[in-house]
Amino acid sequence: MVRLPPFFALRALEAAARHRSYTRAGEELSVTHGAISQQIRRLEGELGARLFERRGGQMAPTPEALRLAQAIGRHVDGLTAAITAFAAAAERDPLVVSIDSQFASRWLPLRLPALLADPAGANLALRVDDQVADFVTDGVDVGIRYGKGDWPGVEQRLLFMETLAPVCSPAFLSRHRIDVAADLLAAPLIHHPHRPWSLWFSRFDLPTPPPSGMVFDDSLMLLDAAASGLGVALARDTVVAPDLASGRLVRPLDDVAPSECGFWVVWRRETRKSRRIEALADWLALQAAQGARPFDGPRTTRRDVAPSTVSASAGHG
Repeated sequence: MVRLPPFFALRALEAAARHRSYTRAGEELSVTHGAISQQIRRLEGELGARLFERRGGQMAPTPEALRLAQAIGRHVDGLTAAITAFAAAAERDPLVVSIDSQFASRWLPLRLPALLADPAGANLALRVDDQVADFVTDGVDVGIRYGKGDWPGVEQRLLFMETLAPVCSPAFLSRHRIDVAADLLAAPLIHHPHRPWSLWFSRFDLPTPPPSGMVFDDSLMLLDAAASGLGVALARDTVVAPDLASGRLVRPLDDVAPSECGFWVVWRRETRKSRRIEALADWLALQAAQGARPFDGPRTTRRDVAPSTVSASAGHG
């Protein structure tokens, strides 16, 4: 089997033969005259024949070199057409995005109109799915995942790490004094198996109370229980944002605790849609950087809870 010379050397030959000039060939290929000359000498050494002769101010290809250059040109044209068609197909096909359900329901909705109006949001197919996409067999091009960012074999870009803070209903806060972190030691706590209260109490060098009370492995059910006045929940800022904005839940304390997890844009390295994926990742990262975090605002104290608010909240369970 014949070993082909380097592709760039063949392109140098084709361009130099077409232009009859090393300088103009170098300008076309964005390299110097010397680089073209070096590639031609390399080819002459590999092929065992002279390729060009100087005739006045031109570098004239030999008849054999001219035939070879013309064949190279035809194949380069065919490759260019194939690559153009490949890229066009990547633009036409939907960009399939797998989205964590809580990201989809809590963070994305307010930003979705702006995304769809932006070039980064063109021709998207959104799938809300908490399963981890493998990007090979399931037809997913890019995923928005919740975790520590330790997935092997993929490109990943952090959007934001979450923070955690206690939340409760206005009615609950009107009945319980929670002015400092230690006050939570005596309060009814609602638990999540993967988000222990030790993450909170350890920040204040306080002992974590023995587990007691209700346990929910779903973040939304956890918040529903807190909104019903059953106790204080340790909430993820992304998930609780709409509840804080509506007043359904309030923060009794200013402090937050860092979470070990956050939201990431993740995709397979070998993909023909990398340009579109990176544009989408850039847009999401910009939105994440510009958006105020749910726990950035002032906390709600017992004094802030008006009687009418307590009555209304209690009426909603």
